[in-house]
Amino acid sequence: MSDGSTQSIPKNLSRPASSDGNERNTQNKILRSLPSKESRAIFAVLEFVELPTRTILNETATPIEFAYFVESGLASVLNIMEDGKSVEVGLMGKEGFAGIPLLVGFKTSPSRVVMQIQGSAFRIRAKDFSVLLPECPQLEKALFRLSQEMSVQSAQIAACNRLHEVDERLARWLLMCQDRLGGNKVPLTQEFLAHMLGTRRASVTVAAGMLQKAGLIKYTRGEVKIENRKELENAACECYETIVRQSQIWRSEAEK
Repeated sequence: MSDGSTQSIPKNLSRPASSDGNERNTQNKILRSLPSKESRAIFAVLEFVELPTRTILNETATPIEFAYFVESGLASVLNIMEDGKSVEVGLMGKEGFAGIPLLVGFKTSPSRVVMQIQGSAFRIRAKDFSVLLPECPQLEKALFRLSQEMSVQSAQIAACNRLHEVDERLARWLLMCQDRLGGNKVPLTQEFLAHMLGTRRASVTVAAGMLQKAGLIKYTRGEVKIENRKELENAACECYETIVRQSQIWRSEAEK
C-alpha cells in the first residue's frame, strides 16, 4: 500500500538544541537514560525539529543525512516495493531512533521511516553521529538494544500480517500506538490504517466496525478512541503480547 505524499522538514521548524533544560526535559527514552557526560556531549550537536505528518526521516536506498531521536508523535518503518506500494514493519514513538544503519557504519537505509502522526525530534547529522558514537558507550549500548527490539518487532509484524485476521491486527496496532502516544485517542483514517496493515480499506472498515460494536473502540472520522484497553488486549492476536514480553525480558536482563 502506498503511504501517500511525503515531505522534508521546513527550515522554520528546526532550531539548535540548547543544552539548557533539554537534557532534563527530553521525552526520548534513550536520551533520558544517558549519563550526564554523554548527555552534554550529544546535546551540543543536536537540533530540535518539528515533524509534520508525512515527513520522511530516512528514505530507502538514499544516504542518511540525519539520525533522529523521536520526542513525540508516531513514526512508521515501511518496506517499499518496486511498484511504490508499502507495508509497515515497525513502529516507534518516544522510545525510538531513526538511523540505526549508522550504528554499524552503513550509510543508507533499507526502509523508509516516515511520520504518520505529527510530532518532534532531536536530530543529529550523520557525520557528527559517527564521530560522537565511539565516545559515548552508553549511547551505543542503548541503540544496539533498540535495534534488537526493532528487529523482533519487524519479524513479528511480518508474521502477523501474513497469518492473522484484520480485526486482530487492528487491535494489536492500536495497542502499540497507545503505548507510544499515551492517552486513549489515536488520530487516523481508514485509508491510513489500510496502508499500515497492508490490506484493503473495506477490510479495515469491517474490522473497525467489529471492535466498535464490541465496545472496545469508538471510531469517528479521523480518530479512534480506545474505550476498553483490557478487552482490546484480549481481542488482539498473540503478536502484541509477544513483542511486549520480549522487550520486558531483555530490559530485565539488562538491569541485572
